[in-house]
Amino acid sequence: MRKMNIIDKKFKALTLTELLVVMVIIGVLVLLALPRLMPQVTKAKTQEAKLQLNHLYTLEKTYFMEYSNYTNNLTKIGYEPETLKSDGGAANYRIEVINASQSGFFARATSEVDFDADGVYNVWEINEAKQLIEVTPD
Repeated sequence: MRKMNIIDKKFKALTLTELLVVMVIIGVLVLLALPRLMPQVTKAKTQEAKLQLNHLYTLEKTYFMEYSNYTNNLTKIGYEPETLKSDGGAANYRIEVINASQSGFFARATSEVDFDADGVYNVWEINEAKQLIEVTPD
């Protein structure tokens, strides 16, 4: 009696053509779904700007309670910005304090990435009254 070698055994499998057809179908479905998902992706990424500006607001208010004025020096208030994507980091927004005085402050988050590739960069702003506004939607 001859031993059956594994090479002699036949396995059920898909052909290369069948695999390619499945891959093409998946690709078409992704291309159809992508335009509908882009606004959701942009909305999710704008959360970064809102969170960072709210954090900056809290730090500015704390600084104000201590020194009776606001500052545009991020280091003085203890704000450490994340490294931007353009510099090899993960942050999508550049955070900066535009104006600071005894009566108030004004900060801005400007996106470094054009999320939907339309040439418009997302901009958010916040002030001492915690008014968070999207100045330029992407």
